Order: sequence, then C-alpha cells, then structure tokens
Amino acid sequence: MIEHINGKIEHVSAEYAVLEANGIGYQIFCPNPFIYRPGKAETIYTYHYVREDLIALYGFKTRKERDLFLKLLNVSGIGPKGALAIMAFGQPEQVIRAIEAEDEGFLVKFPGVGKKTARQMILDLKGKLSIFTEEPMEGLFAGQASDSSEQLDEAVEALTALGYAKKEINKVLPSLKKEDLTTDQYIRKALQKLVNH
Repeated sequence: MIEHINGKIEHVSAEYAVLEANGIGYQIFCPNPFIYRPGKAETIYTYHYVREDLIALYGFKTRKERDLFLKLLNVSGIGPKGALAIMAFGQPEQVIRAIEAEDEGFLVKFPGVGKKTARQMILDLKGKLSIFTEEPMEGLFAGQASDSSEQLDEAVEALTALGYAKKEINKVLPSLKKEDLTTDQYIRKALQKLVNH
C-alpha cells in the first residue's frame, strides 16, 4: 500500500486532485479536493483501492481520516464513492455519534445510504470508532477565499460528483448564494444543510 505521497498540487477538479511527485502526476480522489491549491506542496495520505474493474488512489489530509474511510469501506453496501460522500460531510464526530446512537434517519441522508446500509453501518461500526473522536479531525475544509460565484459553481460540481441530486442541491443554493465563501466552505455548509435538513 502507498502510505502517503509528498509533492506539489498540479490540478484540482470536483472529484480529484493531481499531485505531482518526482515527475509523476498521481490522480487522487478526495472527499473535498478543493482543500488543495494548485502549486502548493502537500502530503496526502492515500489508500490504493484495487478491484477487478477499478484501480484508484484515495487521499486524505490525515491518517485518521484515511482510517475512518477504510472502516466505512468495510461496511457491506458502502463503496468508495459512498464512503467519500460521508467523509466529505466534514464532521466525522457527528457521523460517529449517529452510529453510536443508532440514528438511521441521519445516516440515510448520505447519497447511496439506504435503511439497510444504515443498519449495516450501525451493526458493523458501533463501539469501534472511539479512536476517531479523541481529537478533532481538522484539515478537510481549510482554504482561501476568492471569486464567490466561481467557488459556488465548483462546490455544486463537487456535490454532484459526491452523488447528490441537482434537486437536493437546488434546495440549499439560495442560502449559499448569500455567502461569500471559499469552495470548500461552500461544500461544507451545503453538506451540513443537506444532511441536517
């Protein structure tokens, strides 16, 4: 397994960031790629996912974030895209509390998580995630502000890539348009509204 990659961010899109290290550009799928800025040196903690029809690198700001992603992947019914959508929420403590409290209603708000998968998450993970609540998991949503309409467009693109329907996104857009935030802050705020709605 590739533990981490050090390099310079070359490109950022709604689904992934490209990290150049030693002349090689690694396409790394991230919960929120917009936390990375092109030209900035970064260390991304990775998970190399291999399946017969998919080989991909998934990346995170910290080892803890990556480890929580792996725990989610081990739940029957949750694939990488679903686990990324949960991680993109940016509040793992709230997800963990929902699992511990057996709050299926909260868990089914994530794309691709139905009642059966929510029950499976609770069954598989309840009591096994205390290590993730010891320290806050920061890093998913740090950034710098710039042109807000471009940032909001990028946020909508990222939410769509995470699996949220246009109809759901359109419900939260009016309140987001009143704000002047970075792309990652828009994503975080939208996810809070989508999940807590």
